Amino acid sequence: MNVRDGLREEVLEANLALVRHGLVTLTWGNASGIDRTAGLVAIKPSGVPYEEMGVEDVVVVDLTGRVVEGARRPSTDTPTHLALYRSCPEIGGIVHTHSTWATSWAQAELEIPILGTTHADLCPGAVPIARWLSVDETRGAYEENTGLVLREAIGDAGIEKVPAALVPGHGPFTWGESAAQALERAVTLEEVAHMAFLTVSLRPAVAPLPGFMVDRHFTRKHGPGAYYGQAH
Repeated sequence: MNVRDGLREEVLEANLALVRHGLVTLTWGNASGIDRTAGLVAIKPSGVPYEEMGVEDVVVVDLTGRVVEGARRPSTDTPTHLALYRSCPEIGGIVHTHSTWATSWAQAELEIPILGTTHADLCPGAVPIARWLSVDETRGAYEENTGLVLREAIGDAGIEKVPAALVPGHGPFTWGESAAQALERAVTLEEVAHMAFLTVSLRPAVAPLPGFMVDRHFTRKHGPGAYYGQAH
């Protein structure tokens, strides 16, 4: 079974864009995308420098993690991606980084509060912090269990209202309908995390953005009444 045409190219572009947007250092990050019809996932190869990466290096695996295309080993975070794809059918792409500002909130074990309209454009609530893995979960299928606690963080809200979450002590993950959308959300999340840090540094007791303002900005970009951008 062949992955749909272009998926490896899309995933390569999402990975290379992480570098352009300053979201990764060395090889600390990965992007993936899924072909739902074929049940195949394309993902960054493990430990390969971005500047050396070509489309032939992108690895394709099935939903059990078996490599079906590519000569490289897939990212060590592949089981995390696969757990999210298996448990959340609306996800079409995933990005994970150790970007400075979002990772700082994760290491502080704090959700990112919704303080401004930039955040409200991304999602209508705080960016959640997932629960800590237990000792047994960490010693066992660690990467897969990371995906499962991220799925818990999404809950019943869905990926439009929860497009990202932080793994405590680790870093951010974002997802979307495609690898490109997951990338866009990773870029936005990092800016939101940076601004939130500066805001609470200037005014620690700052109140969250009022709900009516959150609703207005979120619905400009999301849902049936969205009017941001151009009609297709």
